[in-house]
Amino acid sequence: MNENIMKLVTIAKNEFGTREGNANNTGARIVEYQGATWLAPGAWPWCAAFTAWVMREWLEDEPVRAALNLSSFSLAEKWRCRDASAFGWEKWAKQKNILLLPETEQAKAGDFVVFDFSHIGLILEDQPTVKTKIKTVEGNTNGKGDRDSNTGDGVWIKERVPSLVKSYIRIFP
Repeated sequence: MNENIMKLVTIAKNEFGTREGNANNTGARIVEYQGATWLAPGAWPWCAAFTAWVMREWLEDEPVRAALNLSSFSLAEKWRCRDASAFGWEKWAKQKNILLLPETEQAKAGDFVVFDFSHIGLILEDQPTVKTKIKTVEGNTNGKGDRDSNTGDGVWIKERVPSLVKSYIRIFP
């Protein structure tokens, strides 16, 4: 795994176990994730906020920015996705000419995965075949294996069937 991708995966993995506050879609850490988007923090679904936060943290690393030809954190802030919706990440990828792959492709560690049910996460390891389950880390999900984020309560590591995938966003081809 590329060193820059390893940094991205590590940042996301280290958030595993973060939980919401007493009410759905709330809590100090959730507000921090939501602050990485264009929307003001509030009691709204935060899966894309989690990925936006992961990306922001990752772009604080100078070698990562250099690999992306972003000479400063300020430029990285303008470049990165700040969309609070999962499907908005696809639009961002298209606008930035970032590789947007269909669900029929093999997932690679560091890919952002957009699911059909308006949810997003990060791929943790290369998918051996296109039919193999993908291993992800996702915000606003749960540990029960439910497929939607309505019952989400934290950051969890998941295994999902590839038939749930809408697309993969691959920053480093």
